[in-house]
Amino acid sequence: MTSQVPVLHKEKILDFKNALDIVKSEYSERDGIDVQTLLDSKNNGGLTYNDFLVLPGYIGFSANEVTLDSPVTKRISLKTPLLSSPMDTVTEHNMAIHMALLGGLGVIHHNCSADEQAEMVRKVKRYENGFILDPVVISPQTTVGEAIALKEKLGFGGFPVTESGKLRSKLLGIITPRDIQFHDNLNDTVDKVMSTELVTAKSGIELTEANAILQKSKKGKLPIVDDNGNLISLVSRSDLMKNLNYPLASKLSESKQLIAAAAIGTRPDDKARLQKLVDAGLDVVILDSSQGNSMYQIEMIKYIKQTHPALDVIGGNVVTREQAAGLIAAGVDGLRIGMGSGSACITQEVMAVGRPQAASVHSVTSFAARFGVPCIADGGIQNVGHIVKGLALGASTVMMGGLLAGTTESPGESYVSREGQLVKAYRGMGSIDAMEDKKAGVGSANPNDPKASNAGTARYFSEGDRLLVAQGVSGSVLDRGSVTKFVPYLISGVQHSLQDIGVKSLTALRQGVIDGEVRFELRTVSAQAEGNVHGLHSFDKKLYA
Repeated sequence: MTSQVPVLHKEKILDFKNALDIVKSEYSERDGIDVQTLLDSKNNGGLTYNDFLVLPGYIGFSANEVTLDSPVTKRISLKTPLLSSPMDTVTEHNMAIHMALLGGLGVIHHNCSADEQAEMVRKVKRYENGFILDPVVISPQTTVGEAIALKEKLGFGGFPVTESGKLRSKLLGIITPRDIQFHDNLNDTVDKVMSTELVTAKSGIELTEANAILQKSKKGKLPIVDDNGNLISLVSRSDLMKNLNYPLASKLSESKQLIAAAAIGTRPDDKARLQKLVDAGLDVVILDSSQGNSMYQIEMIKYIKQTHPALDVIGGNVVTREQAAGLIAAGVDGLRIGMGSGSACITQEVMAVGRPQAASVHSVTSFAARFGVPCIADGGIQNVGHIVKGLALGASTVMMGGLLAGTTESPGESYVSREGQLVKAYRGMGSIDAMEDKKAGVGSANPNDPKASNAGTARYFSEGDRLLVAQGVSGSVLDRGSVTKFVPYLISGVQHSLQDIGVKSLTALRQGVIDGEVRFELRTVSAQAEGNVHGLHSFDKKLYA
């Protein structure tokens, strides 16, 4: 039987534009389907990331030209659309600092005391500054031993010395790690060993000029003083180097400090916790709940917007437009999408409640976009492709838990598993382990109080339950090394993916999806198998070098 496929004569294709014209004129339909057809639940059911692909476009630019700027709230945008989850095996201050340095955002968990969480926020805010407006100042009567203890506690060792030991007092000198490192008598006061040959700058100087003076002086610190020699602020060489090494860093334009985000619950005690976090310098608060459409969360949103209007509030989690509507009306600055899609979450299995993540992301983001509310796709992210799909379906950013839990910067130490692999512990916040961990003492001043709750029980509305019902599991993940290598791999992967799609920014990606220019294709189970490694006797899946 002869083929009925029409033959295009060579002379008809004169150039690239003519070739495209022929495709458009001789084929009634474009390859692939638009996003509405893709996510038509009547025909396709609820889809998740593995169920479809994005079709390629035209590559007319290099991957490093792709920009990934995207909002995380109405007022704050990031250079990298990646967030780490507020889980106690994922994000504490070390992860939050490095995620911010790399252009993303780390959300500090609340399965700890309020004071511990506030101290973690404080460490993020102190890590990188422009003008340090609240430097740690010591008096000339401080002993060398006290200065060493302060260094060990804070992680840095350069302290200005003033007459009163406070800011806005006459500057006498600076104590540096070199001054005290090999000093034998710990009882000596710092005025005997401090550096007094100082390079200073006058109050009112611009940051760029101050950095230039600091660079030329080869000193570690540049004190800023008023006309009377009183210390006003400080500029640090280490911050100057961080600016050079981390150009994408998520910082506030006015203070040059890293953006700090943390999670809280929605119980009355969380209001006191929030105040401590705000006092520590918090910029973004996430209301951490597995089901965000509750009277508790709506009341908390209204309270925060009235009490802390400068604080950005992200609500959630939600998976439907109806859930999102109440939180948007209450005044959220961002939404978190996902229920039961996390790698350590069993909510959908146990509770029979939730939604496949792709369907959730598109439904909520298309609604929230009408009100200018950015959305975080939270959960189900296993690789670069899933990040891109979440962003293509409308999410402004994606949040990762298990994918980052194995990195050096996550809490805990790596250990060797029974199979001889290097792994780190990882648990869902709905696991029995997390819900029975009373170190947080969220609901009581006494962590040993049987009525005390923690972030796990509060997140799943399980405080006071006689029998805990797990919605998560405990396990381990493979060690991935440092986020300083892993996150740049993710960023580069997303850039190359957008290059394949033929768009130069996340804004262009989302607009292309809305306009129907970015096309999709459903994948059968066989197509998913074909798209993964197959037919090899053995292989080494090394993702980056």
